[in-house]
Formats: sequence, structure tokens, C-alpha cells
Amino acid sequence: MAGNTALDNNVVTIAGKVISNPTFSHEVYGEGFYIVTVEVPRLSDTNDYIPVMFSERLVSPEKIKENLYLIIEGQFRSYNNYDSTKGHKLMLTVFARELEIYENEEEVKVKNPNQITLNGFVCRKPVYRTTPFGREIADILLAVNRAYNKSDYIPCIAWGRNARFAGTFEVGDNIRIWGRIQSRTYQKKLSDGQVEERVAYEVSVSKMEVIRENNNKKDEKGD
Repeated sequence: MAGNTALDNNVVTIAGKVISNPTFSHEVYGEGFYIVTVEVPRLSDTNDYIPVMFSERLVSPEKIKENLYLIIEGQFRSYNNYDSTKGHKLMLTVFARELEIYENEEEVKVKNPNQITLNGFVCRKPVYRTTPFGREIADILLAVNRAYNKSDYIPCIAWGRNARFAGTFEVGDNIRIWGRIQSRTYQKKLSDGQVEERVAYEVSVSKMEVIRENNNKKDEKGD
């Protein structure tokens, strides 16, 4: 990716309250990884509930407990999770590279508790649509390169004029996005007729631009 390293094309900072004790996820070459859920405040007095993965070598899981506060810097990563009953599902977590622990919310000095920057490639033609209330939305699936020839596939959602702009993107376009990570619940009807409530994670776009040196067009849009 021109002009970018594997680190600065996927940068996340979140801050919030721990609402679940860490659970073991997996082990790689003797290194254990754990997942904890962090409640991150929105400006609208609601919250996003974001899963954070961290290594036991970064911090002992025993040090992270419910009702403590964290500041996390890392990357938004995806991986395929296979379940024999549900099949393959794209899982998204914030992978912590740095993590600070605080006992009180007042100690957490962060201007913006939820911010992300991505530089990646459009891997599916964006879907532009309007809601029954006339709100414009576009869904973007962004492939973001990672070290060792890996990629993360990050769903993004744009609104208003950003959505109209996204509707002009083609597969393979290199774009940069600024925004925040959001969680939302939805209902999924299963093959046996049962309805299951699930949580989806995506990037809500506040600003985006096309990378000029990697595309034949240039433009920039933001709120």
C-alpha cells in the first residue's frame, strides 16, 4: 500500500468501562489471547459495546475486571469464526497494542473515546440506498492490509453526502476513512424458524477520501 505501513493504515483508539471479565479466546505459540467487552460512550448518551482482544503478554487478564476503565490503542481486525450450527461468520474485534487501566472514569483523559482511521481497498461495490424516512446510506466493505500478507475485512457505513460519494466507488478503489466503531443489535432468522438476536460491528464514517496516487480520480467528503 503506497505510503503506508501495516500499522498506520488501521489505527483505533477507544476508551470506556469494562463490562465483562476477560474470557480466553485462543493460543498462538504458547501466547494466550483474551477478549473483554468495553462500554464506549457516544455523544448521544447511548453506548457502543466493543469486544477487545489482548495478549496475556501485554497485560495479565487477572488485572482486568468489571467496572474498571480502559484506554486501548490498536487495530480493528476481522477473522472468520466457524460454528457447526451457524457456519462461517465474520468476527470483528479491536486488537490491543497498548492498554492502560484506570479505576475511575475521571482518570480517563481522552478527548474522543472512539476513533478509527482506515486505509484500504473497496472489495465489493458499495450499496447505496435510502431509508423509508429518506435518509441516505451506503455500505462499504473495506479490505485493509496487514502484515504477513493478511487482510482485515471491515464493514463501514456512510450517511448523507458521504453515502452518495461512496456510491461512486468501484471495486479496487483505494480510500481512507475516518470515523468511529459502532455496535448494533439485529435479529437473525435461523433455518429452524427461531429468531436470534445478534450484534454487528461496523465503522460509522465521518470523513472519507480517495487516495489519489492509487486511483484515477480524486475527491474528499466529510460531515
